[in-house]
Amino acid sequence: MSSRKNVTQYDVAKEAGVTRSMVSYVISGNSDRSVAPETRKKILAAIERLGYHPNKAARTLQQGAVGMASKRIGVVLRSPDIFRRPYYAEILEGIHIAAHERKHQIDFIRFFEELKDPVLFNELIHEEEIGGLILLSIGECIREAGGDEILEKMRQRIKKIVCVGWKSDGLSSVMFDRSAAAEADAEFLFSEGYENIAYIGQQDERVAGIHKACRHHQQDDSNVIIGTAFTMEGGYKAMEKIHRENTLPRALVCGSDEVAIGALCYLNEHRIAVPQEVALISIDNIEDSAYTMPPLTTMNVQKSGMGRKAVEMIVDGFAGQGAEATNILLPVQIVHRSSC
Repeated sequence: MSSRKNVTQYDVAKEAGVTRSMVSYVISGNSDRSVAPETRKKILAAIERLGYHPNKAARTLQQGAVGMASKRIGVVLRSPDIFRRPYYAEILEGIHIAAHERKHQIDFIRFFEELKDPVLFNELIHEEEIGGLILLSIGECIREAGGDEILEKMRQRIKKIVCVGWKSDGLSSVMFDRSAAAEADAEFLFSEGYENIAYIGQQDERVAGIHKACRHHQQDDSNVIIGTAFTMEGGYKAMEKIHRENTLPRALVCGSDEVAIGALCYLNEHRIAVPQEVALISIDNIEDSAYTMPPLTTMNVQKSGMGRKAVEMIVDGFAGQGAEATNILLPVQIVHRSSC
């Protein structure tokens, strides 16, 4: 029984009535050579008819393993729960869209904990596998035992690394200013006439932003109620604790929309009117925030934009290290709805 002849770029070129180099430009996504839309359409149609697919072994011999890997990007996540969180889903969406648009490929998505396995680490994290690496919100992982050693090994092996949602000295990053976002939330509440402002959410730079705004308005920031929460459940429990142990604040800044949705759920269950009794404002502007009861006033964060920018930094060569590191803060903006 005879085997089917492998279809080559020459076959595609003949079928489409163009040169082989033109086929190569279309297949590789080479941006240095413009191809007329009609010509591109003919080439893609020929590829479809002939069932052409690239010969990976031949391309590796031609371009070299490092050359092949230059258009592949790896993504490392903090933990599996990121897949359930709408905030991170939008960042991952931006990563995938930008990679597709720039003719790059997401080679793998892994969790930081997995890379503690030296066999898997050596298989994935090297220049013959990927040309760039995106580290999504793994700051907490780095602070754990052995985390900084893994990060240093990444830095030694991969030249183009972008931290998304966090920052590490000597590495490129893209994020938003969490302190400024929380401060702007609190300032908005003060401008609307609210006093006795409290905060629940992540214990990070956001807390400093709240304190700064309170001091600016002569509110004793030592009396600001601070509750720790990361999720909807955490927001619910933090609100419950504040209600049980303290006088309810007149207005509440939540570190994220998920935390705010949990707090809002508790307030609604206990028939505490929002914003008449407790006003709410948060950070992120995930899709769900527009459909709560009442809809949340929140700080819009460019979530998809962070993912897109990380890919662009890698592709365009701005994801340097050390003195060549690029650190980008994307702007945020208040979305005023009915919760305050």
